[in-house]
Amino acid sequence: MDLQTKIRLQKQPHHQIDYHSKLLLLGSCFSENIGNKLSYYKFQSAQNPLGILFHPKAIEHLVLNSINAKEYTEDDIFELNERWHCFDAHSQLSNNVKEELLQNLNEAIKITKQQITNSTHIIITLGTAWVYRFITSDTIVANCHKVPQKQFLKELLTVEEIKAILENICALITTVNSKASIIFTVSPVRHLKDGFIENQRSKAHLLAGIHEVVNPRKQQYYFPSYEILMDELRDYRFYKEDMIHPNQTAIHYIWEKFSETWFSENTMQTITKVEEIQKGLAHKPFNPNSEAHQKFLKKLKEKKETLVKIFPFMEF
Repeated sequence: MDLQTKIRLQKQPHHQIDYHSKLLLLGSCFSENIGNKLSYYKFQSAQNPLGILFHPKAIEHLVLNSINAKEYTEDDIFELNERWHCFDAHSQLSNNVKEELLQNLNEAIKITKQQITNSTHIIITLGTAWVYRFITSDTIVANCHKVPQKQFLKELLTVEEIKAILENICALITTVNSKASIIFTVSPVRHLKDGFIENQRSKAHLLAGIHEVVNPRKQQYYFPSYEILMDELRDYRFYKEDMIHPNQTAIHYIWEKFSETWFSENTMQTITKVEEIQKGLAHKPFNPNSEAHQKFLKKLKEKKETLVKIFPFMEF
């Protein structure tokens, strides 16, 4: 008996991800989940230099500013509740010291440009089509930083607007890196603070906008993270206690689907070797001084040295 409706995924025949690939992940918090997996398995990856970005306009803004080498100044930041913030960045970059915030913002812009220029794959995860426009400057912000809501106008990006934004993101990336593969996905995290109906409208606009842009001939692809959780894993046991975010079981399941689609057999074999080392490093012995444990450590060291010879960028 089959108790699931399964999404048929085909192995990506071209531009597969391997351990020589360089990956940049931008967007919603789900990109952090996949990014953490890539980091755990020792891929060459970076994620969200300006922190989590929920909507496509914020990602477009980051890509544009990075490629144009924008330099943040005091005009781009503001103080609220004794901390300095920037509307372009997530609150995790906010700082008590103004100069440190500016330094971190400008360093993030440099890193993002380097990553966009050198990446073989750029994974963009969209979380919501709802955006907030700061009335004073008439600009859409990436994060409101708990500024009073009356200072913003809430808007829903249309499918046409999302399509135009994503086309611009792809065009901007191409100006500095014509070989990068761009993988779009929609975060399965539901934004229920917007409302149940509003969340569905938002996801629908994102999905429709992405599929107006996806074109494998241009190395622009779609991976169905949203559909996998909503359909294959349609059960609350795959969510955290908040019933909104996917739990580790769901994240690992989607990771496995992503691996099956985008990784070669050789890459999967390397992943297995990395996992053996990671589990070995996490192992807590009953007797650290025992002969058996010393042999275990020696074998673990040999495994690390073997992999690092092949992939010098790996650090355990």
